[in-house]
Amino acid sequence: MHIEERVAVVTGGSRGIGLAVSERLAASGLRVVIGSRGEEAAERAVARIKEAGGHAAAVRADVTEPASVRALFDAAEDAYGRVDVWVNNAGTATVGPLEHTTDEDFERHFAANVRGTFAALREAARRIRDHGRVVLISSALTVSPMPGAALLAASKAAGDQLARTLAWELGPRSVTVNSVLPGLTRTGVLDTVPAHVVARDEARTPLGRLGEPEDIAEIVGFLASDAGRWVTGQTLHAAGGMI
Repeated sequence: MHIEERVAVVTGGSRGIGLAVSERLAASGLRVVIGSRGEEAAERAVARIKEAGGHAAAVRADVTEPASVRALFDAAEDAYGRVDVWVNNAGTATVGPLEHTTDEDFERHFAANVRGTFAALREAARRIRDHGRVVLISSALTVSPMPGAALLAASKAAGDQLARTLAWELGPRSVTVNSVLPGLTRTGVLDTVPAHVVARDEARTPLGRLGEPEDIAEIVGFLASDAGRWVTGQTLHAAGGMI
């Protein structure tokens, strides 16, 4: 299978890490389907990819709804005939002390980060092509916790365990399944993070800086390629060595 014939779906692929991943995969020759709740942002992302010579399509999708996840697979197959790579990037993240966390906060995190991941992985298990790739964008908070991030860490960790199990189940088909755990990364979410937390995380990394979306996209690009064929069932800590 030539790489230009392969098809990737990136949820939350219109901004931040998701946009960088979409552009990286398209630059490698994959046809990219961007799933996003924001239609305008998704169309802008598609335009950027096409201007750079890539192939892309936008599909409105809400990962908290299993029917929407199925429709995203349908749209990718209708547009390009197959799904070879699934990048599970869409999710939600808010911070705050656990004692002030509401039931609604809990439901929102687990709807997007657990139920949404479950629905996506279930559909990928049924429909992704042999020799395919599944990549979850998780969080370094699952292994390097910090105050105020209990719901994010717990919900992302649940997704990691789903991925580890699916790696065993899809292994006989040569499908790899991995999680990438970014640390604090320069995306729009950074605007909601207190300055002292940003400074602290910069100081905790041997490289002395925060991550860029492109840093994460390069790792996803490797995992999605043939070069990543021997890596599966792993959680790759991609936080600049943060301790």
